Amino acid sequence: MSVNFDERSGTVPCKTPWGEWYQTMEEVHIDVRVPPGTSAKEIKCTLSSKYLALSVKGTEILKGKLYDSTVSDEGTWTLEDKKLVCIVLMKSNREAGNCWSSLLDGQYNADPLVHDEMQKKLTLERFQRENPGFDFSGADISGNYGGGGPDFSNLGK
Repeated sequence: MSVNFDERSGTVPCKTPWGEWYQTMEEVHIDVRVPPGTSAKEIKCTLSSKYLALSVKGTEILKGKLYDSTVSDEGTWTLEDKKLVCIVLMKSNREAGNCWSSLLDGQYNADPLVHDEMQKKLTLERFQRENPGFDFSGADISGNYGGGGPDFSNLGK
């Protein structure tokens, strides 16, 4: 169910010098551009519940403490088209309010507008899960969605 919702609602990426990262209620996705022709043997990726390190061809790209904890044995990385490393981390805390404001502790922060959009997307994802028969992909949240309720007045318009 969440895959369909993600496809309809899109993602809210946080752009970085090396690529981008984005999140769902359950996962954090990290897409790192690497030199074309890179082989998996040239990649060293260390994933733990609170730490991430990635180096390509001996050059460190990412290293540090994660913003929040993840399920260490469920993190994966893949190399796509020999030019993109895709890392997927499973959040330990999967509540809708658990919106990471940065990828690493103090690094790759989402700017306030991007973080606001990320928070809105996670809130919509939670509503979709709680109401599986209703299509929230066209919904927009306005106002203070953190305290009060979201405004779905534009649905069906």
